[in-house]
This record gives sequence, structure tokens and C-alpha cells, in this order.
Amino acid sequence: MDPRVVAWRRTDEDAGHSLARVERRDGGWLLHGTEVLAGPGTVLACTFRVRLDETWATRAVEVSSVSAAGERRLALSADDHRRWTVDGERAPELDGCVDVDVAATPLTNTLPIRRLADLGVGEEVTTPVAWVDVPALGVTRVDQTYRRLGPLWWRYSDDAHGAFELTVDDDGLVVDYTGMATRVAG
Repeated sequence: MDPRVVAWRRTDEDAGHSLARVERRDGGWLLHGTEVLAGPGTVLACTFRVRLDETWATRAVEVSSVSAAGERRLALSADDHRRWTVDGERAPELDGCVDVDVAATPLTNTLPIRRLADLGVGEEVTTPVAWVDVPALGVTRVDQTYRRLGPLWWRYSDDAHGAFELTVDDDGLVVDYTGMATRVAG
């Protein structure tokens, strides 16, 4: 995949947009971007950088947010054995997680979709992820299930947040995320 810049309009907020860049780097991939929400009751900004290995597994994450509660920063990393740290401290509750899911952006849904590209229609896989709440930047372990509904159509679900349908392009980048966002560029 050549470097891509994509943008989404939030459909769950009065005014919100997300912009992200995906690029190949030595030994893997870099995803980085910004989310801004500005509507009644929700005003926040979030930036993120996610470094992935060749298999699209998360290796390092930096997230920052600005909201009425203040500015926050978070750093996550995972070693070769999927042992995680949060802000430099071991986080054994996240051990075994392959992905990060930054709640503010549809881009991080691409990680499992890329790895599950060979999954057949009707098949599903459940995997633990490090889920990052925005703007608080709390991190919890969440088991997420991805079910392939069609060649470019997926269902994502977890017990904490419910179920959502996603359509993607040939690179696995989200086009429409039911109830959250729709792509407007890229």
C-alpha cells in the first residue's frame, strides 16, 4: 500500500472529523492522525501515533487528548511476546493483546481487518485488544469479535460497546462505520 491520507466525518456527533495517514516504514507500518469533535456537550481533540510490525500487530502507541478535563498523554508498547507497558509500567492485564483500539478513530479497526484478510465470509475471530477511552485515555482489555459479512463488509462487536457494521476499501481502511463515521476523503 502506498502512503494514504484518509478523512472521516463523524455521524454520531454534531460536528466532528478525523484525519489519518497510513504509511509503510522499515519493519512495519505507521498510522497517525487527529480527531476533533466540537458540538453541544462534546468538545475534544485527540492525536495518535500507532507503530505496527509487518503483521499489523501493535508495537507502540502514543495518544494525547485535550478536553474540558485538561490535557492527557498516554504511551503504550508491546514486546515480541505481547507483554504490554502503559506509560513505562508493566500492564499484565493487557498481555496477549495484539491490537490497540483508539476509541476516537475508525482507523484502528483496520488493524484486525488487515490481519484477518484471509477470513472467509461468515467466519469470525475474537481477539483481546487494548482499548483506549478518549478523552480520559484509560486503557482496558476488551475482547473484540470481527465477523466477515462480505468481501469488503465486516461486523465488529464486543460486550462493552455493542455491535457495528463496517465497510472497507481494498486496503482494509474503513469507508463507513455504522453509527460512528463515514469517509469523506482518501
